[in-house]
Amino acid sequence: MFRCHILMTVAIVGCCFSQAGCGTLPNGHVWGEDATWRPGWQRVRTAATNASRDPWVWGPLFGAAAFQIDDLDRRTSDWARSHTPIFGSQENAEDWSDYLRTASAVAHYASIVATPGGGDAGAWIASKAKGALVDVAAVSTTVLVTRTLKTGIDRERPNGLAGESFPSGHTSASAVHTRLASRNLQSIDVTRTTRRSLDAGLYALTIGTSWARIEAGWHYPSDTLAAMALGNFIASFVNDAFLGLDSAALPARISTVSGGVMLNWHWSF
Repeated sequence: MFRCHILMTVAIVGCCFSQAGCGTLPNGHVWGEDATWRPGWQRVRTAATNASRDPWVWGPLFGAAAFQIDDLDRRTSDWARSHTPIFGSQENAEDWSDYLRTASAVAHYASIVATPGGGDAGAWIASKAKGALVDVAAVSTTVLVTRTLKTGIDRERPNGLAGESFPSGHTSASAVHTRLASRNLQSIDVTRTTRRSLDAGLYALTIGTSWARIEAGWHYPSDTLAAMALGNFIASFVNDAFLGLDSAALPARISTVSGGVMLNWHWSF
């Protein structure tokens, strides 16, 4: 059932994205036209603040911390490897982690093509190239940070075959791709219901990648949750700081109040 859902999601994403690609943004510009490497300190600070308040950043981090209680991290990993409830075997789980990570990248790059590019071929190519460079920079940064943390921490993997367990490279890669695709989707003219459905499918790709790595025995849950937070943070920050688009309102954010913190949640319908 899970496999069929993921395959259907990828097919729907491709179908919907294939219907877009022309037109302009509400401000009359095309996607990528306003990308810049010098966004200004105010925009960088705002992007970093918004990214840190993103529920897909702090949520996984809280989850990773919770898995440190009562050896839950190892116990969950051992159970997933022995029962493999979703993928049926460790070998299948490893294969599917590759498939889902690749599907995440395909959805991301399809979303770049589908963003509004106007009717002029030259402007389309120039704007797409500028925007794509920003997205590629986010992906490359995620890979670099993940690799640095892996070698620096060198946590032993659950299966004992190697080190570099923390964080999960598959999951951080999937997370940065799907979050960038989700941000690009906000520039594409589709219905709100369609956008929500596609977002859910994109998140499912990353969650599926994460769990597949756990069932395959290559990572603990905290490895994949931390990687999920990392990929989402870098994608959100780079997108908001350098792509030159208006930042979308977050569905939830944490703010400080006297005596503690407050969680604000909004949902439009």
